[in-house]
Amino acid sequence: MDDRDVYAKPGVEARIMHLDELEPQEVRAQQHADGSRRSVWDRWFVVRPDPPFVSLHTRWDPEVVMHRHGHRGHHVVYVLAGGMWCGDRWCGPGTHIEIPLGAAAGPYVAGPAGVELFEVTAGDGGSWEADPAEYAALLAERGVTPLPNPPIALPDWMADSRRDLTRLIPED
Repeated sequence: MDDRDVYAKPGVEARIMHLDELEPQEVRAQQHADGSRRSVWDRWFVVRPDPPFVSLHTRWDPEVVMHRHGHRGHHVVYVLAGGMWCGDRWCGPGTHIEIPLGAAAGPYVAGPAGVELFEVTAGDGGSWEADPAEYAALLAERGVTPLPNPPIALPDWMADSRRDLTRLIPED
């Protein structure tokens, strides 16, 4: 038996896209101690429900802080430009981060030039928080305030699973 007999699907073709064909969407926002607004920007190449799969290009503004988290699928991050801290490890261009289903990584802090990433999730792409108290402490230490989630355009079948990170700010 030839592999084509097993794997080939009539009518299924490769899709080719260029980054410039996709509009960036602001998916997270925060205010820093200097009063500036800094954000995470995603461009989704693929968001597919069956089988669940997501691939995207992500750009983080300088010194954006993100919580330690895991994904609802096997997740891979590849650093294209700039760099970021993942926990206590610096991840510059060429760094590959594998986060198996059930694992968490971070917290993440983008470097002074920000960071550009290529990410893939063999799963629905949603995430879960691993240590909200640690994130709240890191935000306070850096003088960063999470802002409400910006509105994003999602496929009709996909729910917005982003958590409201503003709830991590202690009330006076």
